[in-house]
Amino acid sequence: MLGRFMPIRPDSPLSEVPGLPARVLRALEKEGVENAARIIEWLPFRHEDRRQTGGRVFQPGMTPVCHQVRVTRTGNKFFGSRRGGVFEAQVEQLDDNALGQVLTLRWWGMPFMSRAIAEGQELVVYGRVKDFKGRLSMDHPEYEVLGGEDEPGIHTGRVTPVYRLRAGITQKALRTAAWHVFQSLEPDFTADVLPAPGAQGEFAGWSRARAVRAAHFAESPEELETARRYLALEEFYTYQLRVVRRRRAVVLSGGHAHPAGELAGRFEAGLPFAMTGAQKRSLEEIQRDMAAPAPMNRLLHGDVGSGKTVVAFAAMLGAVEAGRQAALMAPTQILAEQHFLTARKWLEPLGLGVALRTAARSSEGEGFFSGRKADIVIGTHALLYDDELLKNTGLVVIDEQHKFGVAQRARLIQKGGTPDVLVMTATPIPRTLTLTIYGDLDVSTLDERPKERGKIITRVRPASKQDEAAKFLLEQLGQGRQAYLVYPIIEESEKLDVTAVTKGCAEWAKRLPHFQTALLHGRMSAEEKEEVMRGFRAGRVDVLVATTVIEVGVDVPNACVMFIHHAERYGLAQLHQLRGRVGRGEHTSYCVLFVKDKDDEARERLAILEETTDGFRISEEDLKRRGPGDVLGRAQSGQAPLQFAELLADTRLVRLARRLAERTLDEDPDLLTPRLAGVRGFVLNEETPRSAMQ
Repeated sequence: MLGRFMPIRPDSPLSEVPGLPARVLRALEKEGVENAARIIEWLPFRHEDRRQTGGRVFQPGMTPVCHQVRVTRTGNKFFGSRRGGVFEAQVEQLDDNALGQVLTLRWWGMPFMSRAIAEGQELVVYGRVKDFKGRLSMDHPEYEVLGGEDEPGIHTGRVTPVYRLRAGITQKALRTAAWHVFQSLEPDFTADVLPAPGAQGEFAGWSRARAVRAAHFAESPEELETARRYLALEEFYTYQLRVVRRRRAVVLSGGHAHPAGELAGRFEAGLPFAMTGAQKRSLEEIQRDMAAPAPMNRLLHGDVGSGKTVVAFAAMLGAVEAGRQAALMAPTQILAEQHFLTARKWLEPLGLGVALRTAARSSEGEGFFSGRKADIVIGTHALLYDDELLKNTGLVVIDEQHKFGVAQRARLIQKGGTPDVLVMTATPIPRTLTLTIYGDLDVSTLDERPKERGKIITRVRPASKQDEAAKFLLEQLGQGRQAYLVYPIIEESEKLDVTAVTKGCAEWAKRLPHFQTALLHGRMSAEEKEEVMRGFRAGRVDVLVATTVIEVGVDVPNACVMFIHHAERYGLAQLHQLRGRVGRGEHTSYCVLFVKDKDDEARERLAILEETTDGFRISEEDLKRRGPGDVLGRAQSGQAPLQFAELLADTRLVRLARRLAERTLDEDPDLLTPRLAGVRGFVLNEETPRSAMQ
């Protein structure tokens, strides 16, 4: 019993929550929030420490503080129209020993506040005190009426949750509802997912119910951090159950040994450049795995331009020498066709047949080997849907893994029986994220760039400097170089103040009448895109005006200039990927990031791209700002966001989660333990997304 009330459960209607004000209940029900579970799952996105009080003095400053005050005067002011205006309440310190200062509370465009605040009321207010010509004010403060219908200490005087809101629901209404729900819930309203507390060290004595409560209403910042870490450990644990189980299944499935033969040596000897030490080391790791009978499951992880494709082709030769096919799947047709052209150049001299398989181009046709006879098959998603094509596949290489997702990888593997699998990504991934998303894979890292690659100079410039940049572009084109000009959208939109690639291409064609300009974007047909790329590779096209369709893998060594328009609309990792299209030859390359004039925030955010070409540093900065889902491309990756984990700080938690997952699967390989009922579907089914609050 909670006082004289029966405790509620998560499935209890909000109408059964004791003490919930009727006005709050009506607002939530109107928006479809009808039971306690919806409130429990509506997590704060940040907290404010509102325990700090301003004492007896109204002191102007940048830090919001709480004051206990008494209302001495109220009134609405209107300026030329009776619509809007400002409601003002003059207040003084509640403490009789205060200095007698007057503070004006102001709410703009909210005349109805006159019905909420009246002379003589005692309030706790929270906000920043400002001083304008000696007049002290606080705009749109949060407040609580002392002795009002809300219990004191919900909105002020505590570590206060701040929620993302929907239309129709205010911060105070949602926070009030959450307070009353958690006051009324039964103590163990949710079952633990993690093993017994004794296995978790710092979390001894904690439960899932306690952590979820504290995630909303913690007593201190320290308790809030422990709750975050507990729930982060739970997130990592559910992912580790999946990846450990997947890894064990691969080991038990049996495979074929593909020892390296003489083809790899002949391939390396025929290259027009020397492989880096990192490339050789990674190839040795891959070949060692492929020589074993257990299926290889490895991630080749390297920055833009580090030479992953060379390593992949060398690895594919082991499968071919063992009498089997090797397949490479790329995320876009443009990249698949580029890999196909490179493979023919490097591998056909060794006597190997190379076939291309995409949605637009069958492997049957002029200039192509039949996919069922080729040694090397290169394609896009089309490879997923040909049941015969991959029956004899010994190695599957998946380029830009995060563009596909784990479930698609599993499908391709199933089609080929139990092949060796090599997944590649040019998105530099911090160690914690590698352990979380790719925990079933061994990792090889390419941490060197080939010596013959040119330097890339990057500059952030206001959009008003485009004419100046155009002169520089003309100079580079006059020296025989080529350029990419990137725009974020295909067609003009009334909602966005952004230049479209179609308009941009027309403008640049007028500016550069003596050079060949071409347009490339995702709505063009496969044949049109291929024709444009063929012209750009051959040097018949000088300037490629494109969307981010060129983001991944396009390799034209003579392209040395890139302009990215509206760069403020991109994440750091994506800009780094785009920039990687230049600097692939011997010449110095240049990347100019154009942002809105006077957008100081964008200039500050993009400054790291001027400072470094180290993708790992850039990826870490992107993680700090955007989170793992955005860095990897959440829509393509199929991975749910990690709501509690801090990937740059929680490496120890990932390792603990791994140990707990290993122990759990040793004891309960089918996850029949009742505490795992809520996550069992996610762990066993690769296509099931993880609910944030399962």
